[in-house]
Amino acid sequence: MRKTAAKLLTVAALATSLVTVVSGSALADPTVTPAAQDIVGVGSDTTQAVLNQFSTDYNAYLGAGSTQPHLYSWDATGSSPITTKTGATSIARPNGSGAGISALKNNTSATVDFARSSRGPQSTDPNTFDFVAYATDAVSWAAPNNGDAPADLTTQNLKDIFNCNITTWDQIDPSLPSNTIKPYLPQANSGTRSFFLSALGITTIKPCVTEGVQENQGSDTALSDPDALVPYSVAHYIGQVYYGRGSGSDVQGPLTIRSIDNTAPVDTTNKVISSDFAATSYARTVYNVVRDAEWKATDAHGAALRNIFGTTGWVCTNATAKADLKSFGFLPLNAGACGSTIHS
Repeated sequence: MRKTAAKLLTVAALATSLVTVVSGSALADPTVTPAAQDIVGVGSDTTQAVLNQFSTDYNAYLGAGSTQPHLYSWDATGSSPITTKTGATSIARPNGSGAGISALKNNTSATVDFARSSRGPQSTDPNTFDFVAYATDAVSWAAPNNGDAPADLTTQNLKDIFNCNITTWDQIDPSLPSNTIKPYLPQANSGTRSFFLSALGITTIKPCVTEGVQENQGSDTALSDPDALVPYSVAHYIGQVYYGRGSGSDVQGPLTIRSIDNTAPVDTTNKVISSDFAATSYARTVYNVVRDAEWKATDAHGAALRNIFGTTGWVCTNATAKADLKSFGFLPLNAGACGSTIHS
């Protein structure tokens, strides 16, 4: 694989030509204390911003004075502990898909009703949980603009880097610098981390890898190192870069998202995940996880969950929800796939 001038210019142009067309904060805990009957979620960093927007728009859809359960979502990071709703037991703020699923397991609907998850079910998850699908994302890798990383790495390159079998750039291509590569991974509960490692077939974290950065935050000063690289949600990146769906620490910073196996992750014309990349093994479905008994219940709580997340629910059928997905970089699922469930 050669690092050509054309590839480098493409990366530089991407970093300098991106236009923010919509402004708005990606970080927003509920501004009111949710009521005991409301549907409240925690978990994934990758999907927190779009769930925040869903909350705003769904509650507006219900209308002022509605007595129906409203939708709320707590961010992955911020002050801790949190009291998620009226009468709830305070809990440590869950940071990431795994932590959100654990919170769903360790609490009742009096505290947590759903977990945001950017990964699918794993064997360690309760088989009494339903992973309710609602959108497509993908995971690629990002590195600092004007750093030493090339515009493209192969799957084998990435596997070798994160297995510490390749430790300098010139081992990939002799024309690249001999500087030491610095691979980073998000914190352990990250669904993006879990998915990325699974896609590469990696089960053990090797000594050359630095763990613990907050996923999808190019503002982390460690990632400004010219030899750094890190997995990154393509949807989250699109939302940050093209639609202004980032603020504070939740920005791409100096990072630009890169290709894998010569397949670009972003369709820069249409500002979406590229169709070619969405057809690779790096594409993923994102979910909201619920307790199966509550999902199937005939009471008001079960009805509220299905009215929001079900196949015929608001997230899957409402035009505003679909517009929200696009403005946060996600691809909507086809009718029938959205709202479908899988188990561990």
